[in-house]
Amino acid sequence: MLQQVSAGVDGSAESLAAAHWAAREALRRGASLRLVHAWTWHPRAASSVPADLSERDWAQQTMDRVVGSVRAAHPGLRIVDQLVSGSAVDALLAAVEESELLVLGSRGLSGVAGFLVGSVSQRVVARSPRPVALVRAGETAADEHLPTPGGVSPEEIPAIPYRDVVLGLDTRRPCDELIEFAFEAARRYGTALHVIHAFSVPSADGADLHAVTGTGPEFLAAQKRAVIATLRPWCEKFPAVSVTETVSEGRAATALVRASSGASLVVVGRRTRDGHLGTHIGPVTHAALHHAGCPAAVVPHA
Repeated sequence: MLQQVSAGVDGSAESLAAAHWAAREALRRGASLRLVHAWTWHPRAASSVPADLSERDWAQQTMDRVVGSVRAAHPGLRIVDQLVSGSAVDALLAAVEESELLVLGSRGLSGVAGFLVGSVSQRVVARSPRPVALVRAGETAADEHLPTPGGVSPEEIPAIPYRDVVLGLDTRRPCDELIEFAFEAARRYGTALHVIHAFSVPSADGADLHAVTGTGPEFLAAQKRAVIATLRPWCEKFPAVSVTETVSEGRAATALVRASSGASLVVVGRRTRDGHLGTHIGPVTHAALHHAGCPAAVVPHA
């Protein structure tokens, strides 16, 4: 497989932010960048298309603007641009088959409100066989790094330490692909990995009781032991990555959103299962995508 990061482009501010984030990620991975823009012919062009241009010419101009912007910021990066006539979902899913990671834009709201995940992004996330990262409009290189005093030039930003990478972990169904993605990201960033595990206290009839017993402090201690045991082989594989764990009672989505506000990346999983109602991303991942305070990576797993 090619060492390649792909990004979807549609001319919006959020897709431009996604393209620049994908460029930085490609550089971190030593990979090339593919920019994909899908356009569809209509009998009557959209109002956003200038009257003197065809839809394809407008699509090409959109792509040229994004390529020019990314190339100006990262002159040493190999960039491949691809215009596709047809469905955006199909074009992006085809691109991810030849990529390590697909990056898409999501419209950011204010404060902790996070993302508005559009129908294209949501369908791609739900069907992609490889990780997909969502980036909100306005996300910049400085947002990935720790706060700095005023007066720092753009050239100095890469030397500033990265914010932590956050991983949402379910010890009942730990997944190698998900955990490895988070550890690899923290290693590339040269930063710490903050692992979040939230749990519910077993009910009186034991309906929510899994592999551990006890209540109150005993149950919390058992949950912490389960987290440490799950992470132990990965800490040994990635000795340079500093790991902290936060284990708490409550909703996993709430804990993840809270941690994401000070992170460079939040990593969540999606189970690759198909049902009669179609493919789903799961309630915790869905909530994290809609409210995360930083870019979010969704890793598919069995």
